[in-house]
Amino acid sequence: MSEMLDAYPPLEVGDTVQAEVLTIEDNQAIVGISGRGVEGVIPYKELSAKPFDDVTEVLNVGDVVDLVVIKQIKDKENGSFLLSKRRIDAKKVWKDIQEKFESNAFIEAPVKDVVKGGLVVDVGVRGFVPASMVEEYYVEDFSDYKGKTMKFKIVEMEPSENRLILSHKAVAQEEKAALSEERMQSLAEGETVEGTVARLTNFGAFIDLGGVDGLVHISQIAHEHIENPSDVLTIGEKVNVKILSVDEERGRVSLSIKDTLPGPWESIAEKAPVDTVLTGTVKRLTSFGAFVEVFPGVEGLVHISQISHEHIATPHEMLEEGQEVEVKVLDVKPEEHRLSLSMKALKADERPAREEAPAREEAVESYDNDSDASFTLGDVLGEQLRELQDDNE
Repeated sequence: MSEMLDAYPPLEVGDTVQAEVLTIEDNQAIVGISGRGVEGVIPYKELSAKPFDDVTEVLNVGDVVDLVVIKQIKDKENGSFLLSKRRIDAKKVWKDIQEKFESNAFIEAPVKDVVKGGLVVDVGVRGFVPASMVEEYYVEDFSDYKGKTMKFKIVEMEPSENRLILSHKAVAQEEKAALSEERMQSLAEGETVEGTVARLTNFGAFIDLGGVDGLVHISQIAHEHIENPSDVLTIGEKVNVKILSVDEERGRVSLSIKDTLPGPWESIAEKAPVDTVLTGTVKRLTSFGAFVEVFPGVEGLVHISQISHEHIATPHEMLEEGQEVEVKVLDVKPEEHRLSLSMKALKADERPAREEAPAREEAVESYDNDSDASFTLGDVLGEQLRELQDDNE
């Protein structure tokens, strides 16, 4: 025995040894240190770096394990030693963590506890997730996270200080970015897809297309003018949108809800046949007449000659923008998006009767919203023709 002991240098704190488990008692393991002829003790708290309910989950009699010397027990025969398996395990865990940290890999582990300021995670060693690194959004109560297994990214590590900082927020951001890139590549200009209203601003609505947010500008929400997107849309609402453009480099998608809806001029001949009386709002006044909106997105022209039986030099003498008026439909041209209207036709002519021959009533050219410039010869000659018409009446 003396010769065998002389063949090995004395054991020091921090040395790594191999030992066989001889017996397990009182929640501790008695081991025989290989080649030394001495026994050692592994106390309960040094058995494993991971939680366990029973010692046999960690060690069994006959197991040969690597241990580290943490203390010599002087008052024991044969100079027994206090040993640790937990610290050996921790070294292996830290080595694995270091490799994942260097390769930018995620680790998966359960949340062991919720503490002030964040989460405690068990990855074989203690890891900490600050509250600001748990999610992309604010979380008021973390109690539901206890016991939950999650993915984490290693933010900071210092084995000598047993310091490990983790982030689940970074995982969510990277996964979202990867999903966004994949989804972006699947979107095609011109196709119609379903999305969910994610956010509303004063200039439009952001639609979640399943990993990618696209913008519907306020002008593309409806055919009619709207003051604010929240007037017609709500967060969480499902909507159909048409993809106007996809900019993968800048990560931008332009969308339209308006292009998926029936046009305002669709079925206008059925909604506003000739001689129909409608109530509308004066939207614009020009030198040759007034444009009146009779349906959302549908404007018709009341020519200056159809505003009043009395001669007027300008529509501003009788009308103002925003005024509500009643009009009669004189002519409908759906394919040209033109509607000719009359206010005069709904009013009795109270002027004194004249002996002259009655005026020959001519069809009044109609206009759509974008054709202010495409007026008739009567509009060009303006005042002269209107005076001539009054004389004929």
